[in-house]
Amino acid sequence: MRFRNRSDAGKQLANALLGFRDVSPIVLALPRGGVPVAAEVAKRLHAPLELVIVRKLGLPQQPELAMGAVVDTSPPVVLMNDAVIAAAGVSSAAFSEVRDRELAEARRRRVRYVGQHRPLDTRGRTVIVVDDGIATGATMRAAVQAVRTTAPRRIIVAAPVGPPDAITQLRREADDVICLSAPADLGAIQFYYEMFDQVTDREVTMILRQLRSRGPADSSGSPASAS
Repeated sequence: MRFRNRSDAGKQLANALLGFRDVSPIVLALPRGGVPVAAEVAKRLHAPLELVIVRKLGLPQQPELAMGAVVDTSPPVVLMNDAVIAAAGVSSAAFSEVRDRELAEARRRRVRYVGQHRPLDTRGRTVIVVDDGIATGATMRAAVQAVRTTAPRRIIVAAPVGPPDAITQLRREADDVICLSAPADLGAIQFYYEMFDQVTDREVTMILRQLRSRGPADSSGSPASAS
């Protein structure tokens, strides 16, 4: 299964999530790539769009391989892939260096994307966490753990594509997982998109601004620590 671009993937994913429209969900996007996908979901479900800012912690010698993930909550949620860390021989100091660098980037993004906006309170709500694809599942698992601390009613993980093993793991941690395609030999997420350009900070802020200008989908604007 291939998608033209993230917008197309978001529209198809939204169709699979229509059953949640009547429960007034909150959609949370993982920036940057998850934002254009989540925007289509939010529009179709008439839901507000917020962010959960997660950073992959790549191996120092192989940054594309996740040894964990960090969310810029207070305190930060840190997920460690012990098997990868042990196999690569990553020291505690090296792990901490990568964690601190990515946490600083997550906080920079929060300032850039969120500014003075007060995120919605997710307590007692159905929350749909969206990304443009799941690879190892580390960033999504960290996002779910962070959202769980805010006491939502349900957490739904949603992505256009992901591998079966990561989806199985996420089903243990989320209340449900909606994934349109789960190839056993996943490879890279970009292989499932005809267009997979990098999403810029400017695009993220523009999408958020456009959706918020529609008028509040929910007026309960109290802070949510996971977004």
